[in-house]
Amino acid sequence: MDEITSSSDNTDSSGRTDGADGPTQGPPRRDRANRRAALVATLIAVPVTVAVAGFTLAKLAPGTPAAEPAPSATSARPQSTAPVEMAAPKLPDRPEIVCRALTSQLPSTVRGLGQRPVTAGPEQNAAYGDPALTVACGGDEPAPGSTDDVWVVNKVCWYAVEGPDATVLTTLDRETAVRVTVPHALGSALQWVSPISDVVVASVPSGGAVPAGCTG
Repeated sequence: MDEITSSSDNTDSSGRTDGADGPTQGPPRRDRANRRAALVATLIAVPVTVAVAGFTLAKLAPGTPAAEPAPSATSARPQSTAPVEMAAPKLPDRPEIVCRALTSQLPSTVRGLGQRPVTAGPEQNAAYGDPALTVACGGDEPAPGSTDDVWVVNKVCWYAVEGPDATVLTTLDRETAVRVTVPHALGSALQWVSPISDVVVASVPSGGAVPAGCTG
């Protein structure tokens, strides 16, 4: 059997290999190349790591607060909570019962206007928003002078009278009158009586002759 001879006899501890033409440089070149590649990789990785860390901190840091949403028809508006001054005349027994039924079913908000306390007669009066939209129950219904000012909203007939600061709408087809006063600052008055009309239909019986123009 031929004897296998190790080549390590010609290699010294520095990694040089003696050959016929003299010593040649071996593994140290590869080591330097590997170290150089590692250094380049490190130089690239450090700024990338810093950039990633900065991005992460930016994501975690609190941002600029979002602007407050503007009030809409379905969101509550900022308003005074002071009681709204309203009169409360003494009502006969039957209208008092009807008005209590009405006020007990009124919503807590009307198109984003929150309900406010009143100075008198909460069993017959209600108020919303600032400037205040008011609802008053009781008394006789008016006799409209013209059908041009008569409007039917959600099956309730309303008579509109324009004032200097507000529109007053009064029912014409109910057992007892319901009056809604809408400040001009709130815009079109008819849009505000729409949710109130639903409560009127549910709580105030119709009565008397239906005036001309009330065809709803």
